[in-house]
Amino acid sequence: MAEPAAVLIPESAREVVAALRFAREQGLPLSVRSGGHGLSGRSSNNGGVVIDLSALNRIRVLDRTARLVRVEAGARWATVAQALAPHGLAISSGDHGNVGVGGLATGGGIGWLARHYGLTIDRIRAAEVVLADGTTVRTDAEHEPDLLWAVRGAGSGAGIVVAFEIEAMELRNVGYAQIAVRIDRDGHALRQWAEHMASATRELTTAVTLQSHGSALIASITAVVADADEPRLRAAVEPLLKIGTRLLDLHAQLAPYPALVSTAHLHPNTGQQPSTTTNGLLAAMTDDDAAALTATATLPSPPLVQLRSVGGAVNDVPADATAYPHRHQHTLVIVSTFPPHHGVELDAAWHLLAERVDGAYTGFESRPGPEAFSRIYPGATGERVIGLWNRYDPDRILRAF
Repeated sequence: MAEPAAVLIPESAREVVAALRFAREQGLPLSVRSGGHGLSGRSSNNGGVVIDLSALNRIRVLDRTARLVRVEAGARWATVAQALAPHGLAISSGDHGNVGVGGLATGGGIGWLARHYGLTIDRIRAAEVVLADGTTVRTDAEHEPDLLWAVRGAGSGAGIVVAFEIEAMELRNVGYAQIAVRIDRDGHALRQWAEHMASATRELTTAVTLQSHGSALIASITAVVADADEPRLRAAVEPLLKIGTRLLDLHAQLAPYPALVSTAHLHPNTGQQPSTTTNGLLAAMTDDDAAALTATATLPSPPLVQLRSVGGAVNDVPADATAYPHRHQHTLVIVSTFPPHHGVELDAAWHLLAERVDGAYTGFESRPGPEAFSRIYPGATGERVIGLWNRYDPDRILRAF
């Protein structure tokens, strides 16, 4: 999708410094790539330098008692899950094994365990960062705490994070269920889903994809219950079967966590079809919100509409504790178009929802810019992000927005 002049693949923090120095000496545009896929395309460029961190992919349990794990930024989450499973540990880490650690762990981390574990950034305790001037620093609660604040949600503009120290959770098996139901177009079923998630056990996290098939609207629901046994799994997911007309028998099972972010997901991220994506968050789903969602999903050329449940442990964290301030919402709404449709079609679909959502998540925004920045980092959060980006990268060589 792009033609950089050079792709550099460092194998250590020292080589990241050398790669950064080379890019600066050449005066070329710079992109940093953590090894997975990225919606915005910022991980490559035309005519510039790409620092590809995929060789920085080591994973090590530092302290099993404290559940502290060191993960390098170029690893992908399938490999992380596989490495931690023998220790009975897991990190909530997005919904696909091919996602790169660095991009997700500097942006947020809304994954299959979010309502139980929180965001990935909520468990980052320290990071090793190469700053724009070539300095390598460790940031934690006592050393460069402002940098740690920025790394957790706005790290892409503060420096090149080469490794994270993350507090994992005790987890071996999860309950997994796939549900398909036909739902009404007035939004009543989506309200039922939102109401169930608001009161459900925190171990339950769900994702919903809305698909229009002729006159029918289908909700495909993936439900994950952390540390579940079979009775708890069924108790958590059976209310979801009642929100519409069941199309398939309930497919529910227990599985090791790595099965959700499988190493089978690992493939080269080359030549793939781009999407144009935007998103926003809902604090509570009203009748009008739900009707707007179903109307968007049933447009003549419908976009892809996805809903992710947040809340729970995500909302335990104070809004000013990290650079992700959206701690009162309960639903993430994601809308995407695919070629031949692009931004014009996405904007036409999104206008039904634009005034209803509150805030946004950087991981599902493919068009970075001032408007996106103001939604992702609103108010005082945005002011602090800009201040720290200017402090750590005054020449704006890493600036994403």
